[in-house]
Amino acid sequence: MAHNINFNEKTGKHSFFSVQEKAWHGLGQIVTDYPTSREALEFAGLNYTVEKRPLFTYDTVNFNANAETDIVIPGVSVPNYFATMRTDTDQVLGLVGRDYKIVQNVDAFTFFDSIVGGDGIMYETAGALGTGERIFITAKLPDYIKVGKQDEGLIEKYIFLTTSHDGSGGIMAAFTPVRIVCQNTLSMALANCSNLVKIRHTGNAGERLQQAHKIMGITNMLTVQLESLFNRWSKVRISDKQVLQLIQEAMAPTKEVLENVRKGGTDDLSTIFKNICEKTFVYAMTSPSQQTDTTKGTLFGAYNAVTGYFQNVRQYKTGEDKLNSILFGTGLQRSQTAFKLCEHFEKNEFNTIMN
Repeated sequence: MAHNINFNEKTGKHSFFSVQEKAWHGLGQIVTDYPTSREALEFAGLNYTVEKRPLFTYDTVNFNANAETDIVIPGVSVPNYFATMRTDTDQVLGLVGRDYKIVQNVDAFTFFDSIVGGDGIMYETAGALGTGERIFITAKLPDYIKVGKQDEGLIEKYIFLTTSHDGSGGIMAAFTPVRIVCQNTLSMALANCSNLVKIRHTGNAGERLQQAHKIMGITNMLTVQLESLFNRWSKVRISDKQVLQLIQEAMAPTKEVLENVRKGGTDDLSTIFKNICEKTFVYAMTSPSQQTDTTKGTLFGAYNAVTGYFQNVRQYKTGEDKLNSILFGTGLQRSQTAFKLCEHFEKNEFNTIMN
């Protein structure tokens, strides 16, 4: 898989760090202890600032001049557009409009610190992609969600943030629980609670980032509710046939496919869709992480089967594609659909939905 991790020629290092274990791409700095935000900036090579600088071009005469004999200085300004540039390497990161607001890397780390009052956040990975036009940070929150009585039921709580400096996208922050036994990201959908915040790079980006940390903090506190829910699901029994039905409904890409599944008309379904459902079902029935007391034959296990497909079964072109799917894309959408189906199943409404 391509990694696209930034390589800083000035420092001779890749802009990435990880705590204790190497990432799949094997690049960057490995540290033994969880760093502070200041240390994480240094380890990940994110201790650079970005500036908006004006753009200029040539007038007609100078554009047609002989470049070999004439030194030509662009003298025509480009209105309403700017280049974003790294101040440490003078690399151009992107082209933005006049209303674009830069959010510096250090501000992104301040966002994390503010969620838990600057105490207890544990930075696990951070890095930059391309020439530094996109950065990402993952941090672990203190304590766990506990499902069942054994250590295999521990679920860690993570916050992931990514932002760009090239105008290609805004700031995205997501809260996600991760089941330790199989490193399975569980995309929750608690009522009245968003686990995903999106912020555009406009004039009030900094203010909205401050508001976002409150949302993420509230989401973190609501994991008490999530822990209670997962523990209930681990005691709700579900048959193999019902697991397959839930998988098919969760994975349905369109309303038409969903209707066919609910009517039992699987003959007209695409081969790709059938293969996805089959692989997910096999994962549910055979994966060691699906054979524990809390997952085998339980509603919690059925939910894990859908989220586990995107985390542990599906193949992606790049690691970035995988991350985007799980936290922001198709993986997130299908997992949240599975969450809602499990809620209906627990309330004995699943068969009503199917019919």
